Amino acid sequence: MPSPAPPAVSAVPRRWRLACAVAAAVVVAVLAYVGLTLPASDSGVVFYTTADRWAVVGLGVVLGAGLLALGRPRVDADADGIRVRNVLGERTLPWTAVRAVRFDERFRWATLRLTNDDEFAVLAIQAADGERAAVAVEGLRALHAAALAVQPAPPPLLHDPWE
Repeated sequence: MPSPAPPAVSAVPRRWRLACAVAAAVVVAVLAYVGLTLPASDSGVVFYTTADRWAVVGLGVVLGAGLLALGRPRVDADADGIRVRNVLGERTLPWTAVRAVRFDERFRWATLRLTNDDEFAVLAIQAADGERAAVAVEGLRALHAAALAVQPAPPPLLHDPWE
């Protein structure tokens, strides 16, 4: 009787997301305060209009949204493969394309070592999250091992092309 498949893994960088949310709130609040308290009268050299005030507030909202976007990394994995969403992109890989799931002390986040010898960062699993990160990495490793155990062995080469 085959063993049951390991449970699916889903992880986000909790501390990083909290830091991004706090920074975004501070930026929006400060620029909203600055924008709404700009003097409306002519001081001789500089003249601020209502449009200038709203532009500063709008700039704060745009900067805050950019800070929130930095917190978008996520990883979802199941028996079929792994989907990694980092800050600027998303990538879905089958487990056959992954050689190893690494979480070394020298890195601040987990990486996937691919079969083509590339390294792919998994920004959703960060060392700052402590035990949550370790549990997520162990879950990914279990899914990877289970997927490789089910995969049939490759056929032997009939000849060595380098001989």
